[in-house]
Amino acid sequence: MQLQTTDNTLIEVSNLNFSYEKQQVLEAINFTIKAHDFLTIIGPNGGGKSTLIKLILGINPLQDGEIKIYGEDYRRHTQKIGYVPQNTNINIKFPITVLEVVMMGQSAIKKRLFGYKSDEKKQALEALEKVNMHAFASQKVSDLSGGQRQRVFIARALFSDPKILLLDEPTSNIDINGCEQIYKTLEELNKSITVVVVSHDISVILKYATRAFYINKRLTNHDLLMMTDEFKNIDTHVCEIELLEMLGKCRC
Repeated sequence: MQLQTTDNTLIEVSNLNFSYEKQQVLEAINFTIKAHDFLTIIGPNGGGKSTLIKLILGINPLQDGEIKIYGEDYRRHTQKIGYVPQNTNINIKFPITVLEVVMMGQSAIKKRLFGYKSDEKKQALEALEKVNMHAFASQKVSDLSGGQRQRVFIARALFSDPKILLLDEPTSNIDINGCEQIYKTLEELNKSITVVVVSHDISVILKYATRAFYINKRLTNHDLLMMTDEFKNIDTHVCEIELLEMLGKCRC
């Protein structure tokens, strides 16, 4: 049975508060994420972005408030979230192929001691095709560029067929061309999956995102569909001060 709320709400967060010891990090957080959103989460370091992600993924325990996925307790459905962390915990110098990296995206229960079945390899190749890395399947991951490796890690997150793709700083230490390739890949994936990106690349990500959450202890929701087509289509760097002005004109 496919779970789906009637208004296409995938994640609902209500009255969320979180503290580390006596320091409050998140306060009165309320939002919904709907099917096919392309959401970016921005804000200063220490503002609570990573904490919010860890709460949604069930890494940090819920202290106060409620998180629902598909209208139910979030802990029942965290497996429906494909996660690309900032630190992938893979030693890129280790002699492992691109295909093997993607197949590591299986849940711990399905991992095998003696290789993978042919249908699992087919599934991994399909995930690579979605990120335009199918041709690199047999190459060593150490031979790839930073942008190519990140697309492989996205394919790894797609291997388990998630309904939501969550990425934490996916373009860290990647050149501008690699960044554009990653975001264009995410834009294509967004046609069939909800995308949530934590990023500092404001001038790039806002060209692709439809919504933005600004988090600095509290959350402000911006509807980016109000931005002009001229901004969405520009090919050069945009001053972040100009972006802040545009965000101020967006419907919140």
